Amino acid sequence: MEHKSESPSYAAAGVDIRAGYRGVELMKKHVARTLIPGVVSGLGGFGGLFAPELGGMAEPLLVSGTDGVGTKLRIAQLMDRHDTVGIDCVAMCVNDIVCCGAKPLFFLDYIAIGKNVPEKVADLVSGVAEGCVRAGCALIGGETAEHPGVMAPEDYDLAGFAVGIVDKQDILDPAAVVPGDRVLALPSSGLHSNGYSLVRKVFDVERADLGATVPELGMSLGEALLTPTRIYVKPVLDAIKVSEVHGISHITGGGFYENVPRCIPDGLCARLDRAAIAVPPIFRLLQERGNIPERDMFNTFNMGVGMVLLVSAATADRALEALGPEARVIGEIVRGEDKVAL
Repeated sequence: MEHKSESPSYAAAGVDIRAGYRGVELMKKHVARTLIPGVVSGLGGFGGLFAPELGGMAEPLLVSGTDGVGTKLRIAQLMDRHDTVGIDCVAMCVNDIVCCGAKPLFFLDYIAIGKNVPEKVADLVSGVAEGCVRAGCALIGGETAEHPGVMAPEDYDLAGFAVGIVDKQDILDPAAVVPGDRVLALPSSGLHSNGYSLVRKVFDVERADLGATVPELGMSLGEALLTPTRIYVKPVLDAIKVSEVHGISHITGGGFYENVPRCIPDGLCARLDRAAIAVPPIFRLLQERGNIPERDMFNTFNMGVGMVLLVSAATADRALEALGPEARVIGEIVRGEDKVAL
Protein backbone atom coordinates (compact mmCIF):
# COMPACT_ATOMS: atom_id res chain seq x y z
CA MET A 1 0.00 0.00 0.00
CA GLU A 2 1.41 3.40 -1.00
CA HIS A 3 0.99 5.99 1.76
CA LYS A 4 0.69 9.63 0.73
CA SER A 5 0.52 10.79 4.33
CA GLU A 6 3.58 12.75 5.42
CA SER A 7 4.35 15.73 7.64
CA PRO A 8 7.72 17.53 7.34
CA SER A 9 6.83 19.54 10.45
CA TYR A 10 6.27 16.39 12.50
CA ALA A 11 9.47 14.90 11.08
CA ALA A 12 11.38 18.00 12.19
CA ALA A 13 10.08 17.33 15.72
CA GLY A 14 11.55 13.83 15.57
CA VAL A 15 8.63 11.65 14.44
CA ASP A 16 8.94 10.10 10.98
CA ILE A 17 5.55 8.68 10.11
CA ARG A 18 6.95 7.30 6.86
CA ALA A 19 9.28 5.08 8.92
CA GLY A 20 6.19 3.76 10.69
CA TYR A 21 4.64 2.75 7.40
CA ARG A 22 7.87 1.06 6.34
CA GLY A 23 7.98 -0.85 9.62
CA VAL A 24 4.46 -2.17 9.08
CA GLU A 25 5.39 -3.42 5.62
CA LEU A 26 8.47 -5.20 6.99
CA MET A 27 6.56 -6.90 9.81
CA LYS A 28 3.71 -8.25 7.69
CA LYS A 29 5.58 -11.43 6.76
CA HIS A 30 6.15 -12.17 10.42
CA VAL A 31 2.54 -11.54 11.39
CA ALA A 32 1.40 -13.86 8.59
CA ARG A 33 3.11 -16.78 10.36
CA THR A 34 0.69 -16.42 13.27
CA LEU A 35 -2.58 -16.61 11.35
CA ILE A 36 -4.93 -19.22 12.82
CA PRO A 37 -8.64 -19.96 12.33
CA GLY A 38 -10.61 -17.10 13.83
CA VAL A 39 -8.53 -14.21 12.54
CA VAL A 40 -10.89 -11.82 10.75
CA SER A 41 -8.86 -8.66 10.19
CA GLY A 42 -5.39 -7.86 8.94
CA LEU A 43 -2.98 -5.12 9.97
CA GLY A 44 -3.97 -1.51 9.41
CA GLY A 45 -7.39 -1.28 11.00
CA PHE A 46 -8.28 0.48 14.22
CA GLY A 47 -8.91 -2.82 16.01
CA GLY A 48 -8.03 -6.47 15.61
CA LEU A 49 -10.99 -8.75 14.94
CA PHE A 50 -11.16 -12.37 16.04
CA ALA A 51 -14.03 -14.87 15.90
CA PRO A 52 -13.50 -17.56 18.56
CA GLU A 53 -14.74 -21.11 18.09
CA LEU A 54 -17.26 -21.65 20.88
CA GLY A 55 -18.52 -25.09 19.90
CA GLY A 56 -18.66 -27.54 22.77
CA MET A 57 -18.37 -24.86 25.44
CA ALA A 58 -21.22 -24.52 27.91
CA GLU A 59 -20.14 -21.15 29.33
CA PRO A 60 -17.09 -19.72 27.56
CA LEU A 61 -15.09 -17.12 29.44
CA LEU A 62 -12.40 -14.82 28.10
CA VAL A 63 -9.17 -14.66 30.06
CA SER A 64 -6.68 -11.82 29.61
CA GLY A 65 -3.14 -11.15 30.73
CA THR A 66 -0.69 -8.31 30.16
CA ASP A 67 3.02 -7.88 30.80
CA GLY A 68 6.25 -6.51 29.39
CA VAL A 69 9.82 -7.68 29.05
CA GLY A 70 11.24 -5.40 31.72
CA THR A 71 14.88 -4.40 31.97
CA LYS A 72 16.00 -7.48 30.06
CA LEU A 73 15.51 -5.14 27.11
CA ARG A 74 18.70 -3.35 28.13
CA ILE A 75 20.67 -6.50 27.32
CA ALA A 76 19.12 -6.58 23.84
CA GLN A 77 19.99 -2.92 23.33
CA LEU A 78 23.59 -3.37 24.48
CA MET A 79 24.04 -6.37 22.17
CA ASP A 80 22.06 -4.76 19.34
CA ARG A 81 20.02 -7.93 19.00
CA HIS A 82 16.27 -7.43 18.97
CA ASP A 83 14.70 -10.60 17.52
CA THR A 84 14.29 -12.61 20.74
CA VAL A 85 12.75 -10.29 23.35
CA GLY A 86 9.38 -10.45 21.58
CA ILE A 87 9.26 -14.13 22.55
CA ASP A 88 9.66 -13.05 26.18
CA CYS A 89 6.83 -10.56 25.82
CA VAL A 90 4.40 -13.18 24.55
CA ALA A 91 5.60 -15.79 27.04
CA MET A 92 5.02 -13.62 30.08
CA CYS A 93 1.39 -13.17 29.06
CA VAL A 94 0.38 -16.58 27.70
CA ASN A 95 2.16 -18.51 30.46
CA ASP A 96 0.05 -16.56 32.93
CA ILE A 97 -3.34 -17.15 31.34
CA VAL A 98 -2.75 -20.87 30.82
CA CYS A 99 -2.50 -21.17 34.61
CA CYS A 100 -6.29 -21.13 34.83
CA GLY A 101 -6.63 -23.61 31.98
CA ALA A 102 -7.22 -21.07 29.20
CA LYS A 103 -6.10 -21.50 25.60
CA PRO A 104 -4.57 -18.28 24.19
CA LEU A 105 -6.40 -16.91 21.16
CA PHE A 106 -4.68 -13.70 20.18
CA PHE A 107 -1.99 -11.21 21.15
CA LEU A 108 -1.34 -7.49 20.64
CA ASP A 109 1.96 -5.72 21.27
CA TYR A 110 3.00 -2.16 22.08
CA ILE A 111 6.42 -0.75 21.21
CA ALA A 112 7.56 2.64 22.49
CA ILE A 113 10.81 3.65 20.82
CA GLY A 114 13.09 6.67 20.83
CA LYS A 115 13.66 6.61 17.08
CA ASN A 116 11.65 4.45 14.73
CA VAL A 117 14.12 2.38 12.76
CA PRO A 118 11.87 0.13 10.63
CA GLU A 119 14.31 -2.78 10.56
CA LYS A 120 14.66 -2.75 14.35
CA VAL A 121 10.89 -2.64 14.83
CA ALA A 122 10.49 -5.51 12.36
CA ASP A 123 13.05 -7.53 14.35
CA LEU A 124 11.09 -6.90 17.54
CA VAL A 125 7.86 -7.99 15.90
CA SER A 126 9.54 -11.09 14.44
CA GLY A 127 10.15 -12.24 18.01
CA VAL A 128 6.58 -11.48 18.99
CA ALA A 129 5.39 -13.51 16.01
CA GLU A 130 7.64 -16.43 16.95
CA GLY A 131 6.24 -16.35 20.47
CA CYS A 132 2.70 -16.43 19.10
CA VAL A 133 3.55 -19.41 16.90
CA ARG A 134 4.93 -21.28 19.91
CA ALA A 135 1.80 -20.44 21.90
CA GLY A 136 -0.60 -21.28 19.07
CA CYS A 137 -2.21 -17.84 19.07
CA ALA A 138 -2.53 -15.06 16.49
CA LEU A 139 -0.84 -11.66 16.42
CA ILE A 140 -3.78 -9.51 15.31
CA GLY A 141 -2.53 -6.00 15.97
CA GLY A 142 -0.25 -3.68 17.85
CA GLU A 143 1.12 -0.18 18.08
CA THR A 144 4.50 1.46 17.57
CA ALA A 145 4.96 4.90 19.13
CA GLU A 146 7.98 7.11 18.49
CA HIS A 147 9.00 9.13 21.57
CA PRO A 148 11.73 11.63 20.61
CA GLY A 149 12.93 13.78 23.46
CA VAL A 150 11.44 11.39 25.99
CA MET A 151 13.48 8.30 25.16
CA ALA A 152 17.02 8.14 23.80
CA PRO A 153 17.07 7.22 20.09
CA GLU A 154 18.31 3.66 20.75
CA ASP A 155 15.91 2.99 23.64
CA TYR A 156 12.61 1.14 23.45
CA ASP A 157 10.09 -0.60 25.63
CA LEU A 158 8.01 -3.63 24.65
CA ALA A 159 4.78 -4.81 26.24
CA GLY A 160 1.62 -6.57 25.18
CA PHE A 161 -1.41 -8.53 26.19
CA ALA A 162 -3.02 -11.86 25.39
CA VAL A 163 -6.63 -12.99 25.38
CA GLY A 164 -7.58 -16.63 25.81
CA ILE A 165 -10.68 -18.69 26.38
CA VAL A 166 -11.79 -21.40 28.79
CA ASP A 167 -15.09 -23.05 29.59
CA LYS A 168 -16.22 -21.97 33.06
CA GLN A 169 -16.56 -25.58 34.18
CA ASP A 170 -12.92 -26.23 33.23
CA ILE A 171 -11.30 -23.36 35.13
CA LEU A 172 -8.64 -24.69 37.46
CA ASP A 173 -9.71 -24.12 41.06
CA PRO A 174 -7.09 -24.17 43.85
CA ALA A 175 -9.81 -25.52 46.15
CA ALA A 176 -9.34 -28.86 44.37
CA VAL A 177 -5.75 -29.17 45.66
CA VAL A 178 -5.46 -31.89 48.33
CA PRO A 179 -2.70 -33.52 50.38
CA GLY A 180 -0.89 -36.11 48.30
CA ASP A 181 -1.06 -34.15 45.05
CA ARG A 182 2.24 -34.30 43.22
CA VAL A 183 4.16 -31.14 42.39
CA LEU A 184 5.42 -31.40 38.81
CA ALA A 185 7.94 -29.01 37.28
CA LEU A 186 8.71 -27.95 33.74
CA PRO A 187 12.25 -26.61 33.33
CA SER A 188 12.99 -23.03 32.45
CA SER A 189 15.32 -21.97 29.66
CA GLY A 190 17.24 -19.76 32.08
CA LEU A 191 16.46 -16.47 33.77
CA HIS A 192 13.39 -15.90 31.58
CA SER A 193 12.38 -12.25 32.05
CA ASN A 194 12.53 -11.64 35.79
CA GLY A 195 14.99 -10.14 38.23
CA TYR A 196 17.02 -8.31 35.59
CA SER A 197 17.53 -5.20 37.71
CA LEU A 198 19.51 -7.41 40.10
CA VAL A 199 21.11 -9.33 37.22
CA ARG A 200 22.31 -6.13 35.55
CA LYS A 201 23.77 -4.89 38.82
CA VAL A 202 25.60 -8.12 39.65
CA PHE A 203 27.12 -8.54 36.18
CA ASP A 204 27.68 -4.78 35.69
CA VAL A 205 26.33 -5.18 32.17
CA GLU A 206 27.00 -1.60 31.10
CA ARG A 207 30.74 -2.28 31.31
CA ALA A 208 30.89 -6.07 30.87
CA ASP A 209 32.07 -7.81 27.71
CA LEU A 210 28.75 -9.45 26.91
CA GLY A 211 30.16 -11.17 23.84
CA ALA A 212 32.96 -13.02 25.63
CA THR A 213 32.45 -16.74 26.22
CA VAL A 214 32.00 -17.70 29.87
CA PRO A 215 33.32 -21.26 30.43
CA GLU A 216 30.78 -22.02 33.17
CA LEU A 217 27.95 -21.21 30.76
CA GLY A 218 29.33 -22.65 27.54
CA MET A 219 28.29 -19.43 25.79
CA SER A 220 28.71 -15.70 26.16
CA LEU A 221 27.15 -13.87 29.08
CA GLY A 222 25.03 -11.87 26.66
CA GLU A 223 23.68 -15.02 25.00
CA ALA A 224 22.79 -16.51 28.38
CA LEU A 225 21.03 -13.34 29.52
CA LEU A 226 19.10 -13.01 26.25
CA THR A 227 17.89 -16.63 26.14
CA PRO A 228 14.14 -16.24 25.58
CA THR A 229 11.49 -17.36 28.02
CA ARG A 230 10.10 -20.83 27.40
CA ILE A 231 6.44 -20.97 26.40
CA TYR A 232 4.53 -23.76 28.14
CA VAL A 233 1.06 -23.43 26.65
CA LYS A 234 0.94 -26.52 24.45
CA PRO A 235 2.34 -29.14 26.88
CA VAL A 236 0.30 -27.73 29.78
CA LEU A 237 -2.95 -27.89 27.80
CA ASP A 238 -2.04 -31.45 26.78
CA ALA A 239 -1.54 -32.40 30.44
CA ILE A 240 -4.88 -30.87 31.42
CA LYS A 241 -6.61 -33.06 28.85
CA VAL A 242 -5.26 -36.35 30.19
CA SER A 243 -4.84 -35.84 33.93
CA GLU A 244 -6.35 -34.19 36.98
CA VAL A 245 -4.49 -30.90 37.16
CA HIS A 246 -5.63 -29.05 40.28
CA GLY A 247 -3.41 -25.98 40.11
CA ILE A 248 -0.71 -24.29 38.05
CA SER A 249 1.84 -21.62 38.96
CA HIS A 250 3.98 -19.67 36.51
CA ILE A 251 7.28 -19.08 38.30
CA THR A 252 8.03 -15.45 37.50
CA GLY A 253 9.03 -12.45 39.63
CA GLY A 254 9.00 -13.44 43.30
CA GLY A 255 10.25 -16.93 42.49
CA PHE A 256 8.92 -19.96 44.34
CA TYR A 257 7.90 -18.20 47.54
CA GLU A 258 5.57 -15.75 45.82
CA ASN A 259 4.15 -17.79 42.95
CA VAL A 260 3.63 -21.36 44.22
CA PRO A 261 1.29 -20.19 47.03
CA ARG A 262 -1.03 -18.59 44.48
CA CYS A 263 -2.56 -21.98 43.66
CA ILE A 264 -2.49 -23.54 47.15
CA PRO A 265 -5.37 -23.24 49.65
CA ASP A 266 -4.78 -22.19 53.24
CA GLY A 267 -3.71 -25.06 55.45
CA LEU A 268 -1.73 -26.81 52.74
CA CYS A 269 1.94 -26.65 51.81
CA ALA A 270 4.03 -27.59 48.79
CA ARG A 271 6.92 -29.58 50.23
CA LEU A 272 9.64 -29.36 47.61
CA ASP A 273 12.81 -31.40 47.22
CA ARG A 274 15.68 -29.06 46.35
CA ALA A 275 17.73 -32.01 45.11
CA ALA A 276 15.08 -32.62 42.44
CA ILE A 277 15.40 -29.07 41.10
CA ALA A 278 18.07 -28.91 38.39
CA VAL A 279 19.53 -25.41 38.75
CA PRO A 280 21.13 -24.13 35.50
CA PRO A 281 24.67 -22.68 35.65
CA ILE A 282 23.55 -19.09 35.07
CA PHE A 283 21.87 -19.06 38.49
CA ARG A 284 24.93 -20.44 40.28
CA LEU A 285 27.16 -17.91 38.57
CA LEU A 286 24.77 -15.10 39.50
CA GLN A 287 24.60 -16.25 43.11
CA GLU A 288 28.38 -16.50 43.43
CA ARG A 289 29.17 -13.20 41.71
CA GLY A 290 26.54 -11.34 43.70
CA ASN A 291 27.03 -13.16 47.01
CA ILE A 292 23.25 -13.66 47.10
CA PRO A 293 21.72 -15.88 49.84
CA GLU A 294 20.02 -18.98 48.47
CA ARG A 295 16.68 -17.97 50.01
CA ASP A 296 16.85 -14.71 48.05
CA MET A 297 17.62 -16.63 44.87
CA PHE A 298 14.51 -18.79 45.29
CA ASN A 299 12.50 -15.67 46.18
CA THR A 300 13.58 -13.74 43.08
CA PHE A 301 14.31 -16.17 40.25
CA ASN A 302 12.81 -19.36 38.80
CA MET A 303 16.01 -21.32 39.57
CA GLY A 304 15.42 -23.62 36.63
CA VAL A 305 11.68 -24.23 37.05
CA GLY A 306 9.42 -22.19 34.80
CA MET A 307 6.07 -23.80 35.54
CA VAL A 308 4.68 -25.86 38.41
CA LEU A 309 1.63 -28.12 38.15
CA LEU A 310 -0.22 -29.69 41.06
CA VAL A 311 -1.61 -33.00 39.86
CA SER A 312 -3.47 -35.83 41.56
CA ALA A 313 -1.21 -38.70 42.56
CA ALA A 314 -3.32 -41.13 40.53
CA THR A 315 -2.83 -39.22 37.28
CA ALA A 316 0.68 -37.79 37.77
CA ASP A 317 2.26 -40.32 35.41
CA ARG A 318 -0.16 -39.39 32.63
CA ALA A 319 0.64 -35.71 33.18
CA LEU A 320 4.38 -36.37 33.05
CA GLU A 321 4.02 -38.22 29.77
CA ALA A 322 2.01 -35.35 28.26
CA LEU A 323 4.46 -32.73 29.54
CA GLY A 324 7.44 -34.44 27.97
CA PRO A 325 10.72 -36.01 29.06
CA GLU A 326 12.04 -32.89 30.83
CA ALA A 327 9.15 -32.77 33.30
CA ARG A 328 9.80 -34.17 36.75
CA VAL A 329 8.27 -34.57 40.20
CA ILE A 330 9.83 -32.09 42.64
CA GLY A 331 7.55 -32.51 45.65
CA GLU A 332 4.07 -33.09 47.00
CA ILE A 333 1.27 -31.29 48.80
CA VAL A 334 1.12 -31.82 52.57
CA ARG A 335 -0.72 -30.20 55.44
CA GLY A 336 0.99 -27.09 56.76
CA GLU A 337 0.70 -23.35 57.12
CA ASP A 338 3.78 -22.18 55.22
CA LYS A 339 2.43 -22.88 51.71
CA VAL A 340 6.00 -23.57 50.48
CA ALA A 341 8.71 -25.62 52.19
CA LEU A 342 12.06 -25.72 50.44
